[in-house]
Amino acid sequence: MSDLNADSPRSVLTQGWFAAVGDYAIAGGWILRGEALVVGDAEGGIYAFDGESGATAWERPGVHEGGVLAVAIHPSGSTFATAGQDGRILIWSAAEGQVSRAIEVGSGWVENLAWSQDGQRLAASCSRQVYMYDADGEEVWRSDDHPSTVSAIAWPRAGELATACYGRVSFFNAASGNLRQKLEWQGSLVSMVLSPDGGIVVCGSQDNSVHFWRRSTGQDSEMFGYPGKPSALAFDDTGTLLATSGGYAVTVWSFRKKGPEGTRPGVLEFHTESVTTLAFAPGAMRLASGGRDGAVVVWSLQRSGKGSSIGAEDVGAAVSKLYWRPDGGGLAALDARGGVMVWRVEPAKGRVGRSRAAQRRSAGAR
Repeated sequence: MSDLNADSPRSVLTQGWFAAVGDYAIAGGWILRGEALVVGDAEGGIYAFDGESGATAWERPGVHEGGVLAVAIHPSGSTFATAGQDGRILIWSAAEGQVSRAIEVGSGWVENLAWSQDGQRLAASCSRQVYMYDADGEEVWRSDDHPSTVSAIAWPRAGELATACYGRVSFFNAASGNLRQKLEWQGSLVSMVLSPDGGIVVCGSQDNSVHFWRRSTGQDSEMFGYPGKPSALAFDDTGTLLATSGGYAVTVWSFRKKGPEGTRPGVLEFHTESVTTLAFAPGAMRLASGGRDGAVVVWSLQRSGKGSSIGAEDVGAAVSKLYWRPDGGGLAALDARGGVMVWRVEPAKGRVGRSRAAQRRSAGAR
């Protein structure tokens, strides 16, 4: 499957397991406190795999007609929600793989799902509207139409929901649906991530830039120079490092002190095609990146945002999503051919370099 030697002692990635779903693996996540991995695919199937062995725990093919679009894991890990092109949301019991609630949202695609931090509310977006449900799936409120299709949703905190669309980021009271704040920008916002404390809002824009706001002051800034739309964004646990990509390289900005304004970002180069997904390890200065080239790379970062690769693998198809196990000891990659690959991740011992095969790959890409 790969020409990169993941078992090299110089890499933090060691062989775990491989499984496959029916079609393009769209989204997923770790359930049952990391004991299992759930995956939804483009055929509308939902699959659960044992976290240690990769054995199929249960599978439910074709439950979302047209395909799965989003998966959201409840903070407890004991339940999760899925959504798809069929305009439905399904709430599942993780252990048994049984649907506890089916919600008919409408005729449009339900593209975004997110549980609140306390697990008491589930937010979803369908076309230009946002819907709020309680933990049992009862609708609490729905928004008026946004100016365009909602591209992203996120929770700054349990009592507030953020949405992104053309021209603005909006903040709603989670209980009432009342609009609390609008941050406006003349452009199409295609992606969004919030700092862990909710104080910094970052969006990728259609004009190949990254725009961010500090909510406490309303101050906004912009980073230019991306070769494409920055659709991959991620904050670390501390909220001081922001990883972004709109091309082959990963650009990491530091929000320490007065940054990132007036500072130089770290630029991480390895991928030979566009980066599709980014994920920070929990509680560590480690970042994973996946790309259209099939490469999965783990980076060790400094506080400045600079870093080096400490492990690399090639899954053989475009990487769609990356998910760190909650304890940081495992990394899952989903790909466009339906592949599900999980590696064990060893603690770094000093400065760890790439395997020889990974170095050959990088040299050949120059």
